[in-house]
Amino acid sequence: MTLSNALGSSCDEVRNSLAQPESKLGPSPVAVPFNTAVGAIHGDLPSLDAELGLWSTRLTRIAKQLVLNLDSELAALRGRWRPERIALILGTSTAGAETTEAAFQHFLATGKLPEGYDLWRQHTYGAVLHVMRSLTGAQGPGWVVSTACTSSAKPLATAQRLMGAGLIDAAIVGGIDTLCAMTLCGFNALGALSAKPCRPFSKARDGISIGEGGALLLLERDVEPIVWLDSVGESSDAYHISAPHPQGLGAQLAMQRALDRAGCSPADVDHINAHGTGTPHNDSAEANAIHELFGDEVPVVSTKGYTGHTLGAAGATEAVLASFALTDGWIPASPGATPVDERITINIATERRAGSFRRVLSNSFAFGGNNVSVLLRSV
Repeated sequence: MTLSNALGSSCDEVRNSLAQPESKLGPSPVAVPFNTAVGAIHGDLPSLDAELGLWSTRLTRIAKQLVLNLDSELAALRGRWRPERIALILGTSTAGAETTEAAFQHFLATGKLPEGYDLWRQHTYGAVLHVMRSLTGAQGPGWVVSTACTSSAKPLATAQRLMGAGLIDAAIVGGIDTLCAMTLCGFNALGALSAKPCRPFSKARDGISIGEGGALLLLERDVEPIVWLDSVGESSDAYHISAPHPQGLGAQLAMQRALDRAGCSPADVDHINAHGTGTPHNDSAEANAIHELFGDEVPVVSTKGYTGHTLGAAGATEAVLASFALTDGWIPASPGATPVDERITINIATERRAGSFRRVLSNSFAFGGNNVSVLLRSV
């Protein structure tokens, strides 16, 4: 597995940043007519080779960074399995919107689109799929999921089903999103965007912070893993187009289904990486759902105060972050949570905690009541 976001461009960099309970959110590099804090990737991104030059966008350059991080692991994967038995399932919500926005601004200023801009190669979901196929060599079933904030969590469930049906032997799953004016202005119009770094579960929380990034996980059969993908629970409560059910009924159902499919109980879960966006309604609904299933014992962290809400990349990103508890034996502090809202009756970890973690749950909840809970366990 690998990831890239405001905390760093590899698992090691991100892990080192997590050890310091400090938000990486800052001013937006995207020009918008309001104040907000975002989680931007810092530093240069690799360029695409000449044969993929027409597909070059910030999204596909993040994709290349992720693939480079897994160069030896992908080579081993290709050595074990036929390429047509390796699936490629990705999530995104923005696709190439950042590039298209820049092209449109150029059009407004000059009356024509910039030289080299191609809607199909640079804006569409299929563009990143094409680039990723070229970079990874995967030739099995492949598609892009766009279900808002669950976009990169659902591919784990899809890959597990494809593998269970005997259609594939391995899968490359994950998601990528970039910062763009569309999402910043959209969430601001909803009244959901904070002007300052987000503070999930805090009494002072007042909205989300948007981030960018990507994450990839390699799933295989019959290979000794880093961690096990135990199960994935999904639900769709369709309570409201953008708001969660106040009691978190859909969220609770997704978590319960993850437990049921793994054949375990709430007592078997040692940590929850919450969706925890920092909006008053979302955090309260998720806290209600967690409390109903787990009570107030299991430590809960939202990592969005470090990375921002990476939207289409959030599900895969936070599954990787949650897995660090299994491999490293500690969970980070939930940044900005202090003082915790007294109405939040779950165990928010406001300081780094060490321990023995056997199973961890990573939650992703999206617009329209689309809910996913990923359950991972230690080897």
